[in-house]
Amino acid sequence: MKLAVQVRLLPTQAHASALAATLRACNEAADVVSRVAFEQDTKSRNELQKQCYHEIKDRFGLSAQPAVRVVKKVVDAYATLQANIRAGNLGGAKSTRRIKACSKPIAFRAHAAQPFDDRCLSWQLDARTVSIWTTAGRLRDIPFAGSSEQLRTLREHRRGESDLVVRDGMWFLIATCEIPEKPLFEPIDWIGVDRGISNLATTSDLENFQGRRLQRYRRWYARKRAELQAKRTKSATRRVKRRARREQRHATHINHRIAKDIVAVAERTGRGIALEELRGIRDRVRLHRRQRATLSSWPFHQLERHITYKSRRAGVPVLLVDAHHTSQMCPRCKHTSRSNRPTRDSFSCRQCGLAGPADVVAAVNIRDRARRAWVLVNVPLPTAA
Repeated sequence: MKLAVQVRLLPTQAHASALAATLRACNEAADVVSRVAFEQDTKSRNELQKQCYHEIKDRFGLSAQPAVRVVKKVVDAYATLQANIRAGNLGGAKSTRRIKACSKPIAFRAHAAQPFDDRCLSWQLDARTVSIWTTAGRLRDIPFAGSSEQLRTLREHRRGESDLVVRDGMWFLIATCEIPEKPLFEPIDWIGVDRGISNLATTSDLENFQGRRLQRYRRWYARKRAELQAKRTKSATRRVKRRARREQRHATHINHRIAKDIVAVAERTGRGIALEELRGIRDRVRLHRRQRATLSSWPFHQLERHITYKSRRAGVPVLLVDAHHTSQMCPRCKHTSRSNRPTRDSFSCRQCGLAGPADVVAAVNIRDRARRAWVLVNVPLPTAA
């Protein structure tokens, strides 16, 4: 499986200026290649390279390999656009988003990320430095900061390209690593995980990862965002974007921690992880106006992705089960009714009297559905007489 490892570069002022000039040149060259690809309706890497290679080398001062990487970046951008169209992410054939995306060449920001292969970028992991090609010549011994775990991953598993990225005045290198996956073990049981808003994740082991602190954090950011948006200035807009990225990083960090803890417990106890299939939940659920922003911005799918890829690394099986009525069905007598859940946090079965926290009941139901589904999957096929 592929994993991205991000380390922070620590360039001098002169090095940072050379890196910025390199990104501008590469992205201006990418705009030229993109216009050719759009006007001639060709997305072939070989054809674009034949037509644009010498022009972008001479015009923007690129060396051979960076010029090839620029063409490849444009081809990948159009491939991603076509994949989004096929997947329906831009709407139907007459949707405004799709028409807008297809009616003009793909444009590249002046400081968009640029990929570098091993001919343009070399790592000195023991010295924690890199050597990188720029339009001002090759820069050597640029230090970078990374944890010991990141260094070990880079040393053992780095493969392919590394992306140079600038964000809020800071420079980063994002390296692609090929991590071997462990074979999935046969689970002796399952851990049911219920995802929510007040409680980000609740397991059938009664472990509860509360989201109230994150809710307070996001409400505080919403107030600050409203204050900045009311000013309607360019500096306020830039600050809003920076705060949005910071909020996103904070939520991502929390999801990483939750996923890491759940996968560690499953691996240690030899159990699999069962999750609800929440795809399309925003279309199925009707909410009050005040709740819509909270649900639409909540990172349900991100937590699922984190649990899934961490489980693949650990060899832990993950199973998605039907999400309907998990918090309204009694796990003991199977009676299902809205009245079983008188409040958001509590469950009380009207038929057998079983009571408890609603999120725990939902997690237990998810675990039980995973047990039944796994039995059906592993039923041996009937042999011919």
